[in-house]
Amino acid sequence: MGQRVGIEVSIAAAEAVGLCDVDVVAAYPITPQTHVVEHLSELVADGHLDAEFVPVESEHSAMSVCVGAAAAGARTFTSTAAQGLALMAEIVYIASTMRLPTVMLLSNRALSAPLSIWNDHSDAMMVRDSGWIQVFCENGQDAYDAVFHAFRVGEDPQVLLPVMINVDGFTLTHVIEPIEVWTKEMVRQYLPPFQPIHKLHPDKVVTMGAFGMPEIYAEQRFAHELAILNSRSVIDKAWDELASLTGRKYKAVDSYKTEGADTIILAMGSLCETASLAVDKMRQAGRKVGLVKLRLWRPLPVEELRAALGSAQEVLVLDRAISPGAGCAPLTSEIRAIMYQHDKRPKIRGMIAGIGGRDVTPDHVVDMVDLALAGKTRDGHIYGVRG
Repeated sequence: MGQRVGIEVSIAAAEAVGLCDVDVVAAYPITPQTHVVEHLSELVADGHLDAEFVPVESEHSAMSVCVGAAAAGARTFTSTAAQGLALMAEIVYIASTMRLPTVMLLSNRALSAPLSIWNDHSDAMMVRDSGWIQVFCENGQDAYDAVFHAFRVGEDPQVLLPVMINVDGFTLTHVIEPIEVWTKEMVRQYLPPFQPIHKLHPDKVVTMGAFGMPEIYAEQRFAHELAILNSRSVIDKAWDELASLTGRKYKAVDSYKTEGADTIILAMGSLCETASLAVDKMRQAGRKVGLVKLRLWRPLPVEELRAALGSAQEVLVLDRAISPGAGCAPLTSEIRAIMYQHDKRPKIRGMIAGIGGRDVTPDHVVDMVDLALAGKTRDGHIYGVRG
């Protein structure tokens, strides 16, 4: 078991990347992810990490470097946020369809305009259909462990897909938390060397990402869909192995005090810890309220969500992003879709909270539950909007 230390979550994540012995780090600064790549640059400069640290001119270039490096057989990492991901998005899609297992830590931040450097999930929702495996982290330990899990899963020969680790900007990235760190021996036990099936090499010339005629494009997309769906068994196995090594068990869907609950809150990311305090408060008051935490965003764990939510009468989905013009926020719309044909379909209400970094407290969550149960919400309802 590793030693427990107090450390900023961004620095802890960078330390985890260093322990994974990455070969290439592509870096461009953008708040609030900059501390991640800054610390990696220090590890390389001080000789603690033998890697190529590539300071690029834009996020588009950062993901392009990752694509080239991964295609050549290198273990690659990058990090970004918000507008950086927007600029990177063109290559984000290419990385997944070319089956290149880059790992990216996304320090979730609101998209401009107006300019905001604070947290919500609008950047992640922008690329939800990009074909990456995507996880949301609840706390610092979760984010730290997720780095090892991401490389373990993405590089598995049965998977070969990039992995996006969503860590709430500032809310998690810039706070100091107690983290139980891994030893190098633990990493060696858990993470095998990257062995790509196909890679660029001058002695054996191959073409990657070539022109796809209509006669083959649909088949390629279908193969990509099967790959990400079939990654679930490797994702779960890697979480089981992590639990055996550390004692910490992660799951695609976690339930908290849902036994006998008539009302269930569904959330992702750091908001889950806030919501758990609200659930404690409501349970103490005799109210039958529970919490479901969604960790695995892609591939979406449909059956686990149906099982976790199907016993409730009411479900309140807390979104941290808006889908303008859709009439329903992204997470809420997906939960409604997967529950539509379920035998036990609860009433599903949605609430948007914490966008642009606005604070959400346990009392706010209790108030949101009260508003939802009183029927005083509507689709696209943004909690706390003045006027």
